[in-house]
Amino acid sequence: MKQKSYLFCLILTFLTCAPLMAQEERVEEIPFGNMDQWIDRQIKESGIIGGETKHVYAIGPTKTLVSNEAYKNLGGSPWASSNVMARVAGITKTNTSVFPEKRGNGYCARMDTRMESVKVLGIVNITVLAAGSVFLGEMHEPITGTKNPMRMLDTGIPFTQKPKAIRFDYKVKMSDRPNRIRATGFSRIKDVEGRDFPEVNLYLQKRWEDEDGNIYAKRVGTMVVRFDKTTPDWQNNATFTILYGDITNHPDYDPDMMRLQVQERYAVNSKGESVPIQEIGWGSAKDSPTHLQLQFTSSHGGAYIGSPGNSFWVDNVRFVY
Repeated sequence: MKQKSYLFCLILTFLTCAPLMAQEERVEEIPFGNMDQWIDRQIKESGIIGGETKHVYAIGPTKTLVSNEAYKNLGGSPWASSNVMARVAGITKTNTSVFPEKRGNGYCARMDTRMESVKVLGIVNITVLAAGSVFLGEMHEPITGTKNPMRMLDTGIPFTQKPKAIRFDYKVKMSDRPNRIRATGFSRIKDVEGRDFPEVNLYLQKRWEDEDGNIYAKRVGTMVVRFDKTTPDWQNNATFTILYGDITNHPDYDPDMMRLQVQERYAVNSKGESVPIQEIGWGSAKDSPTHLQLQFTSSHGGAYIGSPGNSFWVDNVRFVY
């Protein structure tokens, strides 16, 4: 009798714990998402603007590149950033707004919003606002002007999984400016109403291409968060749920941040052309994605809009399943 009671208790314990065991989470780091490996690109700017050698950092296998050649992602790294080499009117100029910063025994990524200028009397006079940004995809170098900057990004990577959340460590320093500015380089600097917020945006898309090379997409998964206060200490293991399907009736839906086609983004089609990703509708929660867009940025307003002084640190980027 005692043996039967013991067996019954074992069965009851298993049945009680089985759902909990089934729900045990699995955590996977995005390749190079620990931000511990960086490429130091040492680029010599044109003599007419000083001829200095600048450090332009990329997330990838640790190495130093002394070259003014256009950069392509190396070593299987899926990450690109706002750090670029530009050639405008024959002048080689760099922008660095993303930096590796020591953290413990490794590194993290620091993204700054700052002003960047290149002025040569009678040739070029450009001052732009540059937000620090790291994203999954590639950047087309060299940059040759400030018109339509989003076309220079190949946004997103192939991805077919459906994580339930994204997890990372972060720290924020907010600018004390009540409004933002817009500085495109060729028009006067203007005020833009509203504070500037560091942002993380994640979109899982089901993409396809028509015979003319146009790329279309349905939104399968969505996660967008903005940070509105300085955090003097690191916020470790911050976890944000990814919402699936049509989320317009979800209590966490924010149309300003999560609507379809929030910003025009580009990808390279099968013909090798950079074309807009036309997000035409919501997918269902049962759809499988084909691509993942993920961006961390020190300013949320898009190209050339933000508040100098914003900084955003990120480390240990992982998916939770």
